[in-house]
Parts: sequence; structure tokens; C-alpha cells
Amino acid sequence: MPEEIFNKIILAVEDGDVEACAELARSALDEGRDPLKIIDEGLSAGIRVVGEKFGCGDLFLPDLMMAVEAMNAGLEIVQPVLDKLKIKKESLGTVVIGTVFGDIHDIGKSIVATMLEMNGYSVIDLGVNVTARAFIEKIKEVNPDIIGLSALLATTMREQKTIIEEITREGLRDKVRIMVGGAPVSGQWAEEIGADGYGANAEMAVQLVKRFMG
Repeated sequence: MPEEIFNKIILAVEDGDVEACAELARSALDEGRDPLKIIDEGLSAGIRVVGEKFGCGDLFLPDLMMAVEAMNAGLEIVQPVLDKLKIKKESLGTVVIGTVFGDIHDIGKSIVATMLEMNGYSVIDLGVNVTARAFIEKIKEVNPDIIGLSALLATTMREQKTIIEEITREGLRDKVRIMVGGAPVSGQWAEEIGADGYGANAEMAVQLVKRFMG
């Protein structure tokens, strides 16, 4: 059963209360709470609750964005302590994520990246307008478990297919799982282009990664 301070942090994240989240994180540190527990049992737990509600349609994108902002406010308080103590969370896997070439939409992809991080995964966010070559070079460099390709426009979603084809040509396809997402993307499209899975929203993307990683 989470301690009261952690329950308060969870509620602050759910409420998208930036100021309260930062104050509670600071209070938890002042009380001598383990910084990793503040993240795992407070901030991460809160964003998981929000993600589940978002996935069920009980919350909407503005609510999710506010919750992420509140969570980040708490992280800004706790992270320097972790860095000072040289404490690192054990990663459950590595995900490289980016918005495909020709597309500069960032919000959805960034929320997915944040939620993956809060669920224990190492995330390398390549940003927006990312070429197939950039994804390929990063696969060679860090050997990730999963690649996430985001496209928010019908005109750019075809770049997901191009990237998968280029990864295949490089002989890297069997080394990485590929998931796709974005407003115009569907499960049928994911199957058509040879992706391993499709996340309709941030929570579904997290669940997909969990399934991939067993």
C-alpha cells in the first residue's frame, strides 16, 4: 500500500497540478523518502493511472498533457538528487522513437516517450522530421529493442513504410521490433507495411512495448 505522500503525488499528477507535484516531491525528499520510490510509487504511478484513463476515454489529450507537465515538475525536483547519488533506474528495454521525415508534429510522440520512460524503459527520442537513415544509424549505434515511428499526417504516414523497407534492406529488420502510431495510422496499415504492432494512443503504445518485451 503506497504511503500517504505517494498517494498525494499520484493525485497531483492526475489533477495536472504542477505546483503541488513539485512541492510534494520536495517534501518527500525532505522527509528522507527514497528518490527512486518517489518516482516509482508517486510520479510513475500517477502517470500510469492517467494513461489508463486516457486509454479508456475517461480523460482527453489536454488532461494527459497537463498530467505529463505535473509529473515533469516533480521529476525536476527528484532527478538532481538521483544524479548526485549516482542512482540509476534499471532499464526494462531501449526504445528509439521519432516522428517520420516530412512531419514536424511532436506532442503525441513526446507523450509516448515520457510514458515509456515513466514505465521503466530507456527512450531515445530522435525528435521530428527523422529520416530513414537517421533511424538506421541509431539502430546500429545503440542496438535498441524497439523502434517507434510516429506520423500525424496522411501524407507522411507512407514514410513509415519507407523506413521499414530501408531497415529491411540494411539487414536489420530481424534485430528490432517496429511499432507505428499517429492519427491516420491503423492496425490494418501497420500489418500492410510489415510493422510489428500499432498503438492507437499513448497508453496502448506502452502496453504494446510491454508485450514486446515479455
